[in-house]
Amino acid sequence: MQVTVKGKQMDVGDALRTHITTHLTDAVNKYFARPLDATVVLSPDAHLIRVDITVHVARNLTVQAKASATDAHRAADEAIEHAEKRIRRYKRRLKEDHHRGLVAQDAESAASYVLAPEAEEESAPLSNQPMIVAELQVSIETLAVPDAVMRLDLGDLPVLMFRHATHGGLNVIYRRADGHIGWIDPQGNSQTVNPTGRVDAKGVLSAAQ
Repeated sequence: MQVTVKGKQMDVGDALRTHITTHLTDAVNKYFARPLDATVVLSPDAHLIRVDITVHVARNLTVQAKASATDAHRAADEAIEHAEKRIRRYKRRLKEDHHRGLVAQDAESAASYVLAPEAEEESAPLSNQPMIVAELQVSIETLAVPDAVMRLDLGDLPVLMFRHATHGGLNVIYRRADGHIGWIDPQGNSQTVNPTGRVDAKGVLSAAQ
């Protein structure tokens, strides 16, 4: 696995770079024989050091994790541990999906926009068109709900849009403030699911920790 370690507004020494590369590779290789690549970014975070990890373990499957600590080595180790825990949580499903060929489901491209907040000044002119700060390309995959929840958790995402594998309609899952995961299905009722995809009679279950 190709691992890129870089610093943002800080230098990364060779010893730390080697430490991160070795430990992250060992952690990922426990579960994936041929992961694609990984990027690790270290940056100052107030009086702490923050480490952000992004691992492309397969096509269209990304694992993200982050941690902050007073020491760069500790922050890196904690971020790697978080990434490994996420992978381990879904180890069985990942293996099943790999054998069923679901990891690389068909995906369609879509535009994702970052919008500037509304101006607070009363004198600011009103506009029906928001100011676009950035435009990104994202993929909308066809997934079963449990697989979508898995990807939300693995990617540490706040929200995920996907096409429902059964009826093909657009669905959205998102993280709720109460710790649950919300599921919006225009074909039916919005419900709350846990990362296993099970829904109880009341439609509410706690998300896994």
